[in-house]
Amino acid sequence: MNIISLVLWSLAIIALTAALFATMIRLVGGPNTLDRLISLDALVAVAQGGIGVYIAWSKDTTPAAALVALALVAFLGSVSVARFRVNDTVGSPEEALP
Repeated sequence: MNIISLVLWSLAIIALTAALFATMIRLVGGPNTLDRLISLDALVAVAQGGIGVYIAWSKDTTPAAALVALALVAFLGSVSVARFRVNDTVGSPEEALP
């Protein structure tokens, strides 16, 4: 493995780690449920990117099935949360004020 490929693999891992931390900050501090849902989708995308980088680095396509399963679960979860989501202001004390 030459130095250029080592630098590129390191940059990919650093970028994925930075994206992971930025996504986790948004997940914890999101002001409403839709922001948290979008950050969970981004977290799944970062995980898929990490699996993809691992597949490319190891030249082993065995975890490719995990990519498909993760994408399917994330899609179904996002659709179900978006479908059955209740507005964040329902039941809040500000709603009762005239």
